[in-house]
Amino acid sequence: MNRAVRTPGGLSLRLDPRALIVVVLLLAAACAAGVALIGTGDAKIPASDVLRTLAGNGNAYQDFIVGELRLPRVLVGLLVGASLGLGGALFQSVSRNPLGSPDVLGLSQGSTAGALVVIVLLSGSTTQVTVGALIGGLVTGLAIYLLAWKQGVHGYRLVLVGIGVSAIATAVNGYLLTKADLVDAARAVVWMTGSLGGRDWDQVGPLLALCAVLVPLVLVNARGLRMMEMGDDVANALGVRVQRVRLVLMVCAVLLTAAATAAAGPVSFVALTAPQLARRLTRSPGPNLVPSLCMGAALLVAADWASQRAFGADQLPVGVVTGVLGGGYLLWLLVTERRAGRI
Repeated sequence: MNRAVRTPGGLSLRLDPRALIVVVLLLAAACAAGVALIGTGDAKIPASDVLRTLAGNGNAYQDFIVGELRLPRVLVGLLVGASLGLGGALFQSVSRNPLGSPDVLGLSQGSTAGALVVIVLLSGSTTQVTVGALIGGLVTGLAIYLLAWKQGVHGYRLVLVGIGVSAIATAVNGYLLTKADLVDAARAVVWMTGSLGGRDWDQVGPLLALCAVLVPLVLVNARGLRMMEMGDDVANALGVRVQRVRLVLMVCAVLLTAAATAAAGPVSFVALTAPQLARRLTRSPGPNLVPSLCMGAALLVAADWASQRAFGADQLPVGVVTGVLGGGYLLWLLVTERRAGRI
């Protein structure tokens, strides 16, 4: 049951106790998975020593392992997972479709195409690949929006256009791989899998700055998004500028997804599953933006830990683990939606 809270300044807030508990538990799970991930590797560090080192009380060896090698990877994982979870929640809410995620709409494939152009045609550096992925995601998002526009952007048209753009981008990616030499093709395939390996502080700063700008902007427009879920006509009658809010939120979702893909590659299915899992935990019909953000962060860091520990001596890219788990979830979601008569 929601509760209204009024601040001394006269601002009224509505709090859902169950959603608040879910957010706290997900944040705790994400932090616990992060600590476990920092302690994982050839040089194992107990959780107590990890916490002591993070508090500034570790020795020189622990400071180097934790602060320079492993902490940046965990922070990138948290930020990428949070960005994908929030971006997926925005797309699913705007499209009013549980399948309306960046994976299905083609944004991840568009970012991949941008990165492959830099890798295959330009033999670019890691920084240039990141910029190429970001540009590819933005161009793809703009193309989807323009192609889906017809007196506004509506849910099913957005999904259908996104599926078509995804098919085109996938074909372009396949063509680029056939034109690459062996070294560039191997490099491209590793990037396309989605991995947090080798991430350092250079990826943390830009992603953190982008999230610091976009997350508050999304939350400011969250009320309008909730009203839009009742229909555009109702939202307009309640004073929501529907097309402006939709455009702002879609731009934020595209930027979050493109930045996450640029930082870690196209990590699949996190954006699809995180909002749906968050909605089932909170039992709330709304967009569940903050729970989805926390769920995405927890999922990705936990998947990265599993990719290093669950397969013995073989360490898999995190995209392989999320792909296997997310693919199974997608099949379950399709069966559920079909039984409910929605597809």
